[in-house]
Amino acid sequence: MQPIRVWDLPTRLFHWVLVVLIAAAWATNHYNKMEWHVWIGYSILTLLIFRIIWGLIGSDTARFTRFLRSPVAALRHLSHLTRREADTEVGHNAAGGWMVLLMLALIAVQTGTGLFANDDISIEGPLMHLVDKEQSDWLTRIHGWNFDLIQIVIVLHVIAVAAYMLLKRQNLVRPMVTGVKQMPAGIIAPTLRSPLLAAAVLVVAAGIVAWVVRL
Repeated sequence: MQPIRVWDLPTRLFHWVLVVLIAAAWATNHYNKMEWHVWIGYSILTLLIFRIIWGLIGSDTARFTRFLRSPVAALRHLSHLTRREADTEVGHNAAGGWMVLLMLALIAVQTGTGLFANDDISIEGPLMHLVDKEQSDWLTRIHGWNFDLIQIVIVLHVIAVAAYMLLKRQNLVRPMVTGVKQMPAGIIAPTLRSPLLAAAVLVVAAGIVAWVVRL
């Protein structure tokens, strides 16, 4: 076995900051801190745009073309879940890639509907003026239902990570913290892009969100 750096710092920060922000979004909604909720939504939207761009031009393991495989490949991978074996997946496995895509899609729906939502009191999404009140109320309901789906997917993700730990003896959390995974000799390390490029992408993403909000 040899240590291989498989996750770049930007991808790891995206993962863990998103975890914190989603928890904060739930808390601010639950405790009716809607002014903070709006700004957290802007932050999540910024991260989403960053991840989409990074998935196109970022490190090998962050690129959609590298980890998105056919649904058949994902099912075949899951059929081996109980098989204890060395981890040879440099990045996301076939099933994990679809989980990433699903979560990004749900976050896109969540942030998109939030831009048009309202709380019937004092908070309105920055693009609410582009639709009428009835449409805004409908998008607000979707905003709430979709967050329930996000919570379900998060629970499924945690269960999957635990299953890999218990059944396959593969720790998927440590590499997402350190960036390094112990893998069999002969595995080729992925190409990781510069954090400076990621910082530039983040600035672009923040600029896009600021432009949308100022509309």
